[in-house]
Order: sequence, then structure tokens, then C-alpha cells
Amino acid sequence: MNNSPIGVFDSGIGGLTVLKEIFRVLPSESTIYLGDTARVPYGIRSSETVTRYSFENTRFLTSKGIKLLVVACNTVSSISLEAIRKSVSVPVIGVIEPGAKAAIEATRTKRIGIIGTEGTIKSNSYVNAINALRNNKTEEITEHGEKSMDRYFEIRSGDFVIFTKACPLFVSLAEEGWTANDVALLTAEHYLRGLKKERLDTLILGCTHYPVLKDIISKVMGTEVTLIDSAVETVMTIKDILKRENIERSSAEKPSREFYVTDSPGRFIKVGERFLQQKIEHIKKIEL
Repeated sequence: MNNSPIGVFDSGIGGLTVLKEIFRVLPSESTIYLGDTARVPYGIRSSETVTRYSFENTRFLTSKGIKLLVVACNTVSSISLEAIRKSVSVPVIGVIEPGAKAAIEATRTKRIGIIGTEGTIKSNSYVNAINALRNNKTEEITEHGEKSMDRYFEIRSGDFVIFTKACPLFVSLAEEGWTANDVALLTAEHYLRGLKKERLDTLILGCTHYPVLKDIISKVMGTEVTLIDSAVETVMTIKDILKRENIERSSAEKPSREFYVTDSPGRFIKVGERFLQQKIEHIKKIEL
């Protein structure tokens, strides 16, 4: 079991930011990554469809003999995580709770921002995770901004004030590699100008694509705002579980790194190598 791979799945490419952290923090571990590129994005699907897709991804990876499953997708983490945990015998880790926990520990003023896709922001998954960890409940929600692109929400929860903002264009910028140009900067300035006025001290990057834009986001928000990268926090949780369960890899052989996609391996390689900053080999297209 110790030398079995870690399984990671996402609806597409964003989960590679989690995989990159696994490579950095746990370089001796073997991995299998599944990107469901034929059915991306999951955020526009019904809960029933997301759950069905999630179980198909899970069955594929568990058939490969994985020792731990990472759900590197915010949508699945908010909808299907507990159902997946009940269906398998290996540890299952999502990306939401580690990020929420890190934000609670980082904030000094208890004013936290959350940015993500429209689906993640509408689900309030990070707010719910913060509430659960703090034994709080949402008391008041205020909408700010007249135009849709300016709209963000203020949520009062116990002694916390949480601000949530959908930034859907960040996904396209990340996948196109437009992470350090004027277009990226102008987009970030427009999206984040409302949150910047709210005196946040902590901002959760609530989408696995967003760490690719970390430098631009930090430039707009200012160095006094701590950015919480859920990919980083998730991998620290993985490390703790491997140690606690005594399933750290012990083999001296070079670890294997396998990739599977459900569509367009060529595009996945092109964008994925930019995310990982290394070559992608051993990739195969499959049907679920």
C-alpha cells in the first residue's frame, strides 16, 4: 500500500496546481492524474450530474490501486466529497476545508475575502466551511456593486466578515498563459477593486486555476493581504495523512507520474506543461 500512487482528479486542468505542489512537497510519491476534459466545466452542471461524474472519476482511479484520493475540484469538493468518502476505503481529501482552515489561522482582523468561479461563489462552500470550523452561522448577506462584473457579497458570520467575488475570466487567463501582461492586470484590477476597499487581510484563492495568477492578484491587493493557496494547504493535509496512516512511499525507485484525460490530450499537454512547469509524459485518452 505504501508504494501505491496518489490519485488526483479534476474536471480539467486546474487541479494541476495541486499536483505541482505534490511534486514539490512529496517528490518521492507516485501519482495518477485524471482530467475529465470532455465534460469540463462542472460548475454549470446539476448536483446530480456532478455527483455522477465524480463517482465515475473515483471508480477509475480506485481501479488503479491508489492509496489516497485528492478531489482537486472546488465544485466536486462542495457537492460530492462526503458521498465519495463513504464509497471508498482510502482517505479522500478535498480542496475547500484546507483553504478555509488556513484562512482562519492567517487572519488577524477576521475580514476574509474569497474569489472563485461563479459556481463556487454561489455555492458558498468556503463560507460554509469557515462556519463549520468556527461553529458560526451566516447572519446577514449584503450585495454590493451595481453591474454584474462589479458585484460582490458581504457575509456576516459570528465575529467574521467574509467577502465573496466571482472572477470567471481568471480561468481563461490562466489557461492562455496571460498571467503577467496588461490584460491580466486590468482584469484583476477590475474584479478586485471592490474587495480592495473592504480592508481585507486574507484572501482565499478559491479556484485551482488562480494560483497561476498569484503575482498579479498580490500586486493588486497589496502585500499586506495574505493569499491563501488551497493547493498548498491541501498538499500539507495530504502530507499529514500519509504520515498519520503510515502510508508514505518507501521505494527507492523513481516514482511514476501518469496522466489520463477524456478529451484533447494535445491541448492538455500544452496548457498543463505551463501549469506544472515541466514535461508531461505517459498521457492517455480514456472513456469513462
